[in-house]
Amino acid sequence: MTVKKEKSRQGIVYRSFRAYLRFVHDKLFYRRVHVIGAENIPPDGVPVLIVSNHQNCLNDPLGVILSFSDRKPNAIVRADVFAVHPLADLFLRKLGLLPAYRLNFEGEESLGKNKDIFKVSEEALVNGRTILMYPESGHQDKRWLGDFSLGYTKMAFEAAEMDDFQTEIFILPSCNHYSDYFDIQQDILVKFGAPVSIKPYYELYRSKPRTAQRRVNAVVRERIAGMMLHITDLDNYGAIDFLRNTYGRKYAAEHGYNAGYLPDKLLADRAFFEALDDRKSKDETFVRQIYDDALKYEEEIKKLNIRDDHFDRLPGWGVIVASATALVVLFPAWLLSLCPNVIVYKAPEPVMRRIKDKMFYNSFLFAMSVLITIPVLYILSFVLVWMYVNVVVAVVYVLALPYLGLFAWYYRKYFVRTWQDIRFRHAAGTKKSAGKISALRELRAGIYERLNKILR
Repeated sequence: MTVKKEKSRQGIVYRSFRAYLRFVHDKLFYRRVHVIGAENIPPDGVPVLIVSNHQNCLNDPLGVILSFSDRKPNAIVRADVFAVHPLADLFLRKLGLLPAYRLNFEGEESLGKNKDIFKVSEEALVNGRTILMYPESGHQDKRWLGDFSLGYTKMAFEAAEMDDFQTEIFILPSCNHYSDYFDIQQDILVKFGAPVSIKPYYELYRSKPRTAQRRVNAVVRERIAGMMLHITDLDNYGAIDFLRNTYGRKYAAEHGYNAGYLPDKLLADRAFFEALDDRKSKDETFVRQIYDDALKYEEEIKKLNIRDDHFDRLPGWGVIVASATALVVLFPAWLLSLCPNVIVYKAPEPVMRRIKDKMFYNSFLFAMSVLITIPVLYILSFVLVWMYVNVVVAVVYVLALPYLGLFAWYYRKYFVRTWQDIRFRHAAGTKKSAGKISALRELRAGIYERLNKILR
């Protein structure tokens, strides 16, 4: 087969839609987007198969796709994402995503549908296009790396075979990392590692295809695991995840990391878990007791609706009164900012409550906001203001709506924090709750003292 190398073609409709998506994604949905290792991405026109961990449904491929400005990647993702809602199916296909059917999820009868999808993707790959795949065959609900199926290596080698192994094909390891999976205005990191050329494995593939696939897979998976937060101790995952977000910030600062900068926090969390796991291998009973106490401490502060950082910074009544005053003064502005933004955030909830897998929540919220609630409600707002005021005010108002939505979100967040401060200060000063606060303070101090002892 003779192949013709081609660069990605992006029509004006796709570029416009992507610009709109990027604005909503980078400015409204997330607070900061970090793209690390972009220099490892081969030039457009070079056959590249991007392989990534998978932890947050649609948000994972979306983060990668929006990282590129010079190409239109095609992504192959789990087929059940397309079945969530007809709206999701339409949205994903517009982005260039294609379904991959799996034996354990969609059934044996559906596997035949993969043949045409993979054939088209292999031709696109050898012709110089960029393909994105998730070999875990499903998203995880924790920060760890699952087993890889070899479907992506099969695709890469079969694509090379189309051109009689004359074309060099690269597999680009990638990882996604989030400061929080479920809340908006969090941080996201997309990281690309050094590309892996499968050309050195062509001869081995001719004689032992499965062996060549396994060797490539081992290299790629190791590189992805080396970039992400891979918490292998799943039995104690809850305690480890809680500790990295509490004590872990102290650990980061003491080891020269900026805990407020997600790329740094990722490195600190990796070092923190590795140190904990190393100590657990030497003294499992001691570390397990820390984990048990951490889960007990987490449960108690949730019951009291207080935060861990209250024990580092006791809020004074003067600060609390100033915060409450600011909230009162800004309350009318908050009411104004709710319309129509509150509908943008709340309209998807009835459908989301019927979705069993919580990792779909943010993806569905994003898709529905981008395709329905934002355009419909913002256009309706524009028309109403134009009718009752004038077109200039209508334009200014609609342009301000996204930022009014952010104001509404942060106002609510600030209100919750202030209310928690009031609860903590009140509880610490009352006889009934002071004992609980004191006991929690001692429990926390004990946890931190033992962590200091084993990690310093």
